Amino acid sequence: MRSELLDGLLAGIDESLYEPFRNKTIAVTGATGLIGSLVCKALLLADDRMGLGCVVVAVVRDDAKLSSVLQGYSELGKLEVVKCDLAEDEPSIDAADFILHAAAVTKSKVMVQCPADVALMSLRGTEAMLEIARRSGARMVYVSSMEVYGTLPDGEVADESALGWIDLTAPRSCYPESKRMCECLCSAYAAQYGVQVLSARLAQTFGAGVLPGENRAFAQFARSAMRDESIVLRTHGLSEGNYVNTIDCVAGLLTLLARGEAGLSYNIANEESHGTIRFVAELASDILGGDKCNVVIDVDESNSAGYAPDVHLHLSSARLRGLGWEPKIGLADSFAELGAYLREQD
Repeated sequence: MRSELLDGLLAGIDESLYEPFRNKTIAVTGATGLIGSLVCKALLLADDRMGLGCVVVAVVRDDAKLSSVLQGYSELGKLEVVKCDLAEDEPSIDAADFILHAAAVTKSKVMVQCPADVALMSLRGTEAMLEIARRSGARMVYVSSMEVYGTLPDGEVADESALGWIDLTAPRSCYPESKRMCECLCSAYAAQYGVQVLSARLAQTFGAGVLPGENRAFAQFARSAMRDESIVLRTHGLSEGNYVNTIDCVAGLLTLLARGEAGLSYNIANEESHGTIRFVAELASDILGGDKCNVVIDVDESNSAGYAPDVHLHLSSARLRGLGWEPKIGLADSFAELGAYLREQD
């Protein structure tokens, strides 16, 4: 559904970031997911507002779902839909100037239950998009994750060179380890074939624009708080990481598509938006909850939901800031925007 709140926030992105896409074709995989859909909406809105003349090619498995996700946006500009399962096929894209490869499995339970499928889908899909970039000469950004860092020494501020330990025997490691391999594949294509491809390591991304079925921790925290119910943590809430607002993330990805250096990886994180899971839950309770909302620890010792192991991660975004990007929206305001957006959508 079209969102007045989201439209206003996306309109606040510096218009100069859209100029590299004037009269260009931008292919977006994972266009029904959070990141892909937001970039599609941002480009379509900018086309309507600025007359960019760009073409957005949405690569999806479910075109009916795309119609729902982009309802009210698809008619704002030129949108083409390519239906394809990247785990099995290469999408039929004749040419593209830019590619944002955002397709990925994001549900921890699936990672635990189907680790081989998750890993192979990541590798096959990334290879397919790299081949399209190679043939068409497109600039490409692979959307990676802060989970590639694994376990680092406590207190270390992580730039893009700091990679820690990942347990290769744990089924859920299929996600971060395949992300690492996909980044390596991108760098290999840049070195061997001259493909202008780079990777974006996203911190936990939330704010206005989350999708109706979003079930990650931040969305659960927000919904519980807005119902004035207890926020129940199934871990001790000690894992510590970085966050970035949805609008700041879109601006970061547009920056990288236009100006990122091939073969490199870039963190997209607000260095000030940092804390433990428990701290984030308490913040959601304070901002969105009422008197009955508190944080309850009820640990699932079997970890049936496939939660990632505890990490203590503090990301540096200096490399991306060197391209002119600066995050504008902090953690508290992200929860406020998320709450307002959920109320608007309901």
